[in-house]
Amino acid sequence: MEHRRLGRSGLKVPVLSLGAGTFGGTTEFFRRWGSSDVAEATRLVDLCIERGANFFDTADIYSNGASEEILGAALKGRRDQALVATKATFPTGKGPNEKGSSRHHLLRALEASLKRLGTDYVDVYFLHGYDALTPVEETLRTLDDMVRSGKVRYIGCSNYSGWHLMKALATSEREGLERFVVYQGYYSLIGRDYEWELMPLGLDQGVDLMVWSPLGWGRLTGKIRRGQPLPDGRIKQGGDVGGPKVDDEHLYQVVDALDQVAAETGKTVPQVALNWLLTRPTVCNVVVGARNEKQLLDNLDAAGWSLTPEQVARLDAASRRDPVYPYWHQMGFDERNPKPTAW
Repeated sequence: MEHRRLGRSGLKVPVLSLGAGTFGGTTEFFRRWGSSDVAEATRLVDLCIERGANFFDTADIYSNGASEEILGAALKGRRDQALVATKATFPTGKGPNEKGSSRHHLLRALEASLKRLGTDYVDVYFLHGYDALTPVEETLRTLDDMVRSGKVRYIGCSNYSGWHLMKALATSEREGLERFVVYQGYYSLIGRDYEWELMPLGLDQGVDLMVWSPLGWGRLTGKIRRGQPLPDGRIKQGGDVGGPKVDDEHLYQVVDALDQVAAETGKTVPQVALNWLLTRPTVCNVVVGARNEKQLLDNLDAAGWSLTPEQVARLDAASRRDPVYPYWHQMGFDERNPKPTAW
């Protein structure tokens, strides 16, 4: 398993990690993702550790904490063999202080996560979203205290806008506080908005990307193709399947290109889609999900091989969308304002 540095930190992480959002399934929303119990989760963790993908990602809101509890049980007795990331910010109760990134909420959230995980530290602690009602200095000083206490090794953020992230980094530098080394965000062949602002920022500031939903909310699994009925599952059922709407023709265009490359490489469609992400600037890790052992093994085989430059270019072309303003205007000034990828 290939390892990459986590931003400007000294930590090396495997390029694939297992998302524990499928553990538990104790709420209707998360039941759509999966409902692995301790026994099944332990088997998935076994396989990941055997294959060198010993990085596990969860959050306090996943199945109301059950995801953390099950991951902790699966890692019992071998915590030292794993890297664990979890998150806080989103509501964990009905009270006015049971959400956000205030010192009050984050300290309580971390202690609760550590108890559920059965550990005395987490390797990466993410803010799950931006809290505009809490001063950024309060949030960052709290995270800095967590790192100094030894309960958190590194900090990151997720789902921030570019200016949110840059404001936090500037504050850390000005105040001498721990800085974000990693950003966890949505990025896929059918969702390349990350490239417009956050990727250039990450390159400039040394903040790497952990990708969530790398298969476009299940649309790039190879089960959806032009002229074929939708497979059974949450997309066919409609409703809140997650993520932005995707134009059918654009999706089919991307899947057609994936099919061609998959045939050339002897790999599956999701393996090609995941491998494409590993070629992108700033990407240090891709979080993969799995409802069962078969899905996990298929996803883990997305690493350890390389697409050709021509195949990458073909996938780039099939998935390209015109950016919004001001990014389309900046495309004419590449000599002075170079872009990390071709839009």
